[in-house]
Amino acid sequence: MDKVFRALADDTRRRLLDRLHENNGQTLGELCERIAMTRQAVTQHLAVLEAANLISTVRRGREKLHYLNPVPLHEIQERWIDKFERPRLSALGALKRRAEEAMTGKPSFVYVTYIASTPEKVWEALTDADLTAAYWGHRNESDWRPGSRWAHVRTDGSGVEDVVGRVVESEPPTRLVTTWAAPAEEDREDRHSRVAFEIQPYEDIVRLTVVHEDLNDEGERSQVGAGWPAVLSNLKSLLETGRVLPQEPWLVPSG
Repeated sequence: MDKVFRALADDTRRRLLDRLHENNGQTLGELCERIAMTRQAVTQHLAVLEAANLISTVRRGREKLHYLNPVPLHEIQERWIDKFERPRLSALGALKRRAEEAMTGKPSFVYVTYIASTPEKVWEALTDADLTAAYWGHRNESDWRPGSRWAHVRTDGSGVEDVVGRVVESEPPTRLVTTWAAPAEEDREDRHSRVAFEIQPYEDIVRLTVVHEDLNDEGERSQVGAGWPAVLSNLKSLLETGRVLPQEPWLVPSG
């Protein structure tokens, strides 16, 4: 939290966050526009924001896109704002998000976590059916080749698929992109969302970034906003300790 407050104390860094709030997913060149300083100086400010986990970066081809990471700001909101103004601000926030989503096709949810592991083990945890069954409660089944079908299958023996999709990109052990759809809407591409996993090693740890975009409505946004932190916390626990969390984290009451 100290890193967050120090990062927010600088006017230039606040302006960069405002720029990403207005139009998420910008390149360094785009962020340098209308800011009277060198690219190197802007890069240094972005590094401070990234160290505070206020932004995350995702590579798309040769471009490096910068995204506002909502998690630290959400923690500040919960501690300092929500308990005083929760009902009114929640209604205003929902209205604002709906307006923003109507104006942009940028990713709707970005989550970053750091894991004491290797890229190979994180990749295996995302793609091995038995491992996903252990920490997710579903088996993710596919050969994980570009163009292949994948399915999120219940582990109760019923064979029911709760999510299906296609593998868009597969670059082990650093990048995996898939589409997501309800089985009844598998043939309706306009209803599919898209999930990208970016696995970035740094010495003895890995930064795992999940970008879930093209969500259909506020209901889906709320679901993934609650679901991804729970699932990834269970994955992190499994890789770091060899055990999943003692209770299923997605069952913890939100209130």
